[in-house]
Amino acid sequence: MNTLSYVTVDVFTSTRFEGNPLAVISDARGLSDAAMQKIATEFNYSEVTFVLPPEDAQNSARVRIFTPTMEIPFAGHPNVGTAYVLGQQAEIFGKPVGDTLRFEEKAGLVEVSLKRSGGKVAAAAIRAPQPLAIGDIIAEETVAGCVSLDPGVIVSTTHAPVFASVGLNFAIAELNGLEALAAARPNLAGFQAAAGRKATSGHDFSLFLHVRTAENPWNIRARMFAPLDNVAEDPATGSASAALGAYLVSLAPKTDMNARITIEQGVEMGRRSVITLDVAKSGGIVTDVVISGGCVSVMRGEISLQD
Repeated sequence: MNTLSYVTVDVFTSTRFEGNPLAVISDARGLSDAAMQKIATEFNYSEVTFVLPPEDAQNSARVRIFTPTMEIPFAGHPNVGTAYVLGQQAEIFGKPVGDTLRFEEKAGLVEVSLKRSGGKVAAAAIRAPQPLAIGDIIAEETVAGCVSLDPGVIVSTTHAPVFASVGLNFAIAELNGLEALAAARPNLAGFQAAAGRKATSGHDFSLFLHVRTAENPWNIRARMFAPLDNVAEDPATGSASAALGAYLVSLAPKTDMNARITIEQGVEMGRRSVITLDVAKSGGIVTDVVISGGCVSVMRGEISLQD
């Protein structure tokens, strides 16, 4: 083939040019790993997905996710956006599209439910592929150095800065208010120093900052910085949101609970995103994390594969 079709969508929004942009290559057969990486670098979005036939015929597709610098095992907005794109097709590699999709990914099997409005796909919900995993505590000074803040704005009442994952590892930290969140500015030297101290599994040091109140603890504002992945700031990060939501629910005093969490991200960038999480906890253990959000189509086109 001499050209490759692509579609772009804005994810975790219903408003075009808000949310997090994603490019989807819905048939990536024949592309080498190197070609996928070059295409992802050319788009320079936080992620690009490449859809391939599944290895197990019971599943819908194999989905590979690339940032501008590397392949990653799982991410939230690429799954939601890819499901939205594929859900509008009549079939995926010869199989009819239903309301449930199963994606094979490096982090494991990702289940997706399509949400339709007026017969058309409007949103998607995905289930995190791995159980909550908590890593090392991170020094407040390290976090502060990454985003040019005073360590005093970091709150450790609920949790100290820490690594958490439900498929992709993030450093998460709480700040003392929206003013501190708005003042955060990524400092490349700080991130390089942090990555040198603690290598994360599968990608470089990425930092998810959040603010919440005692009155509305499940309504959260957040920002995510990953300059070592060539993503200075991400407008919506479903995988980080899922890790944070799972961790906060795990810390809640109730042994059994179901929490609906809303995370607003990208506001400071002018690309407001809304990520919804449904987190289940049983016997003190988080058992299920579902990430959902809306999508809107933006562009479609072709990539030339000829020199």
